[in-house]
Amino acid sequence: MSKVRVISITNQKGGVGKTTTAINLSAWLANKGKKVLAIDADQQGNTTSGIGLDKNSIENTIYDVMLEECSLSDVKLQTCVKGLEVVPANINLTGAEIELIGKDGREYILKKEIDNIKEQYDFIIIDCPPSLNIITVNALTASDTVLVPIQCEYFALEGLQQLIYTIDLVQKGLNEDLELEGIVFTMYDARTNLSPEVVEAVKNIVKELNIKVDYYAIIPRNVRLGEAPSHGLPIHLYDPKSKGSESYELLAQQVLERE
Repeated sequence: MSKVRVISITNQKGGVGKTTTAINLSAWLANKGKKVLAIDADQQGNTTSGIGLDKNSIENTIYDVMLEECSLSDVKLQTCVKGLEVVPANINLTGAEIELIGKDGREYILKKEIDNIKEQYDFIIIDCPPSLNIITVNALTASDTVLVPIQCEYFALEGLQQLIYTIDLVQKGLNEDLELEGIVFTMYDARTNLSPEVVEAVKNIVKELNIKVDYYAIIPRNVRLGEAPSHGLPIHLYDPKSKGSESYELLAQQVLERE
């Protein structure tokens, strides 16, 4: 089996398509025959519900894993997509930050758990919370690479340098092998001047900072993408012919082609 890849999908800014990307990238990779584990590490639990599970009725979640009361194997669940399992989350995760204060090695809890099961998968995709907290630090410490969704709007540029700084801090202190894999431009609208301008501005920032990015992907603004989570389905099952589905298939292909 080829090397397992652990990818964190993160952006400290909310509402950028992070969870949509986590769900649909995971689902498309599984649809292409890969064994995938999606870890919902966001207390909102939107990856969990967006993939068809009732987050409020699940007994054990990522919260119990972070408190070292359960293993990932104990809490992972099958989804509606063949080859895709999910580690669920719900509002209970809110308490983990406080409960882990002062705990030795708290930054490495998720890494240790992933190391125990990673050989069962081709990809492990982590949907991070939209903030730099101990859960995000755990995800980045456990990951090989980071995938950054950026909404095509003016304020997106403000958070990018902060995010790159965060990745740099984790590289220096916790995970020297962490790399920035790709940038996904979400809610792209070709009818406006702003979307192409944001894409160019981001590419310029990355170039100025001398950071290696393996690929850029564009996900257009798409009504069907917004509808799919309310039906508990990834976009390739909800509307396989939509622009959103085609775009996430292309992203999955870019991820697969990365060495």
